[in-house]
Amino acid sequence: MNKPLAERLRPTNLEEYIGQSHLVGKETVFRQAMESGVLPSLILWGPPGVGKTTLAQIIAQQLKRDIYTLSAINSGVKDVREVIEKAKSRGLFGTQSPVLFIDEIHRFSKSQQDSLLGAVETGVVTLIGATTENPSFEVIPALLSRCHVYTLQHFSKKELQNLLQRAIVEDEQLSKKEITIKQDSALLRLSGGDARKLLNVFELIVNSEPTNTVVIDDALVNRHAQQVLASYDKGGEQHFDIASALIKSIRGSDPNAAVYWLARMLEGGEDVKFIARRLLISASEDIGNANPTALIMANNCFQAVSVIGHPESRIILSQCVTYLASSAKSNASYMAINKAQIAVKQMGALSVPLHLRNAPTKLMRDLDYGKDYKYSHDYAHSFVAQEFLPKEISGQTFFEPGNNPREASMREFLKTRWKDKYGY
Repeated sequence: MNKPLAERLRPTNLEEYIGQSHLVGKETVFRQAMESGVLPSLILWGPPGVGKTTLAQIIAQQLKRDIYTLSAINSGVKDVREVIEKAKSRGLFGTQSPVLFIDEIHRFSKSQQDSLLGAVETGVVTLIGATTENPSFEVIPALLSRCHVYTLQHFSKKELQNLLQRAIVEDEQLSKKEITIKQDSALLRLSGGDARKLLNVFELIVNSEPTNTVVIDDALVNRHAQQVLASYDKGGEQHFDIASALIKSIRGSDPNAAVYWLARMLEGGEDVKFIARRLLISASEDIGNANPTALIMANNCFQAVSVIGHPESRIILSQCVTYLASSAKSNASYMAINKAQIAVKQMGALSVPLHLRNAPTKLMRDLDYGKDYKYSHDYAHSFVAQEFLPKEISGQTFFEPGNNPREASMREFLKTRWKDKYGY
């Protein structure tokens, strides 16, 4: 069988492994734990094509353990229990517990995850789960508490370029050709930062050329782009691109485009909770206080699709998507927290003004904690002008209400209360 380039170049040890230096660098705690032979169960969280599966295999090799691999897409509780029984029987002969690698562990149901608990807790297996989704949402708390979570990062441009050069030089098939990379912008853009996709796209383009002398430039890549995209659409490799298109269509107030991209995601077998989480974020980031009901709608949508299965959940998602796309837009809340976090990073931990401090003890009251604080409800309209920011940033504006009816009324309210302090 002719293996794809990404499989042929899969690293077999840490020296060949590209990227993730924050995890596998020489002096990191993770690397030292691997080399000591003592590594707890763990979850590898990161985008597609950043080396989660490869790292799991290298870990098993480094620990000199057998590895069992299950895919959450086509494995059930029965498969998990069979692996655990095999692991238990091996333990009877004094061998070390094997590694159980579960790809896309976020797709495991609660009952499937529950079936792992005993074996992980007693050390029958060392679990390594791989996920593209935040494990805080998708892995049950009992299992998550028994695992360390490690985040894998996108490859840098330089790392992807090095990977291409390695393919040209080291791959048995490609090294027989004269390949020159003159331009790589289109190639890198098409890959979306996914190393596996980059290599397989690269191989497809090289093999599409009739001669053994191949010069890669943006024009050549773009000529093959439609063929490349078609070959990856079916497998869902454009997962994040299509999710981005959905959110940008909502932000752009185009319900027709938004529901089209929703359909693309559903027809591709996308997890409905993944979609609903994106809608929750969009409701706050892109609509916010221009229509506060949008967040309620999105939250109800998430709750509903969590209990309503396919295909009916598509109706609920469609209602939410078209509502969000047709709603007034404001990113004022999103911009406000961004500005506030920048201020925190620039100014450091500014002191809380004394009158705002909590004063539960006599000593704190003697130190003037809480002194001169004015209780707003004791004043007309439940408002009294006083300072709530640290003095170093007094008067700084973070929240700028948007240009829409709801936030215009908020601006008027704030202007009435604060006069010219914040420029409302």
